[in-house]
Amino acid sequence: MNTPEQHVEKTAESEGLIKTPKQLITTIVLAFIVPIVVILLLIRLVTASSPLGVGSDSQSQEAVANRIQPVAGFSLVSASAAAEEKTGEQVYSATCSACHTAGIAGAHKLGDTAEWAPLIAKGYEALLKNAINGLNAMPPRGGNPALSDLEVARAVVYIANQSGASFPEPEAPADGEAAEGEAAAAEGEAASAESAAAPAEPPAAAAEPAPEQAPAQAADTAAAEEAAKPAETAAPEAAAAGGDIDLAAGEKLYKSVCFACHDLGVANAPKLGDKAKWAPLIAEGMDAMLKVTFNGKGAMPPRGGSTASDEDIIAAVHFMVNASQ
Repeated sequence: MNTPEQHVEKTAESEGLIKTPKQLITTIVLAFIVPIVVILLLIRLVTASSPLGVGSDSQSQEAVANRIQPVAGFSLVSASAAAEEKTGEQVYSATCSACHTAGIAGAHKLGDTAEWAPLIAKGYEALLKNAINGLNAMPPRGGNPALSDLEVARAVVYIANQSGASFPEPEAPADGEAAEGEAAAAEGEAASAESAAAPAEPPAAAAEPAPEQAPAQAADTAAAEEAAKPAETAAPEAAAAGGDIDLAAGEKLYKSVCFACHDLGVANAPKLGDKAKWAPLIAEGMDAMLKVTFNGKGAMPPRGGSTASDEDIIAAVHFMVNASQ
């Protein structure tokens, strides 16, 4: 039998937290209000980083497009698309300077207005035609078939304007003229192949000096040779040291400068790969060949007309020797 105290304890344990109707109503109201307040606070928290107010354009089409655009853009181009066209000065330095700086094989020297005056008088079109198709000892496109018609035209204008002309700078052809340019390039390549197959004309025929000018030119050449003799120097010590030779750099220099004469044997230059022509030179030794290369000999100007470093010139000589043994 339970005592009164035990009965009171059991009754207190069985009673809930809500004891009055007022407490029940309060609990129901809070059950609705608290979740709503929490949801509103969460919405405020999410939108606080980019509030939409007067003057805000975060949801404009442009802003949305900027947010969803890809990280990296790309464009589709033709696999045969040409690289950026070179300027006339760049083409001259890389291809034409080997002959036109020193007047090799009758090439007219850059800046010699007296020599260039008769050619300039024939007009721009005649000069461009000769440059693209070749003339006498000059191969088509100066011996660089990779040059486009526009690059050759820019080089012609650059050389002519430096020598007394005032030709306007050639403009890039429109899209409609692209097919014509490709056809002309194909004709130039065909002419280049024919020129390579035909025997090279002697330098005397290439120069074609007027009878009254021949003695003067011969005197100038003799004076230039006499002036060059005291300036002769031994090959750089790097050659004698026999250090590591970068044949890749030598090949690059050959293809940019030396090829103009050594590919076709211009002005009696020994052709690359002609073992019979190179054998006597190789027999004289590397030091002798380097001395000739750095000081020049005959129609070949000092350093082959190049402004490359000593190491690259030495590497070019080794490349030609290796390819001609």
